Amino acid sequence: MENKNNEEVTKTNKNKCLLSGVCLLAGDPDYCYDMCPSYIGMHGVSGKSGRVGSANAPKEYRLVTLENSPAKKNQPAIYRELAKYARSFNRMFDENETNDPLLRIKNHYFYSKNTGTGKTTTACALLNEYLIRHYTLSIKQGKQPLNMPAFYLDVNDWQGLYNKLTRPDVPSELKEEAGAKYYQRMKYAKTAPFVVMDDIGVRDATDAFKSDLLNIINERINNHLITVYTSNIPMDALQEVYGERLWDRARDLTRPIDFEGNSKRGNRL
Repeated sequence: MENKNNEEVTKTNKNKCLLSGVCLLAGDPDYCYDMCPSYIGMHGVSGKSGRVGSANAPKEYRLVTLENSPAKKNQPAIYRELAKYARSFNRMFDENETNDPLLRIKNHYFYSKNTGTGKTTTACALLNEYLIRHYTLSIKQGKQPLNMPAFYLDVNDWQGLYNKLTRPDVPSELKEEAGAKYYQRMKYAKTAPFVVMDDIGVRDATDAFKSDLLNIINERINNHLITVYTSNIPMDALQEVYGERLWDRARDLTRPIDFEGNSKRGNRL
């Protein structure tokens, strides 16, 4: 029976579709295949694009949810709270509630001084929960889902693009490429309804880079957009890294959550 079930799964998209946890047809070979409209909507014809691909999360996290996250076992209390939080996403798509200022969804700041405690995994799980709810509720309401409901910004990687863009010894063609990627990601990070800003506690940032980062945070706060930050420094320490203005804006309506424990990365092998 186990082998038969495994064989059936390999013939369908159940193990490679983010919607499989909420789809009544998941695993049915008559419907759960590459040409399924919802699968294409989420993953594209290639299986590597669509709304999941546009969200830009690292590949290893693109099917992670709060239910199947490997970090859930070691952070059970956090996951119980975040499950309640994720259910509140539904309110954003309720036409009778979206204009109620009392229903503004709070941001989160995931902190741990140690790496490998599940901050990024959990942030991406929340991002995927948002993608699932946005897509399914939009379809139920007869609306076209946004092409980019969520976006993942690796702040360290983004700063690397900035450095390449501004260093005098970098060839002009590489600067041009870095500049295009830098400002494209900045635009997406400003406008996507849900954004993960991973590893926001980067150090040795120039004033110009800090200004761009503040610009993103200001845009998101002013437009009541959801942001999940991850960092290896406490939220209050952002004041030392970026200055009081960015720290003050980042903590607005943001709930800090501490991830305890040591790195679990070796345990995945």
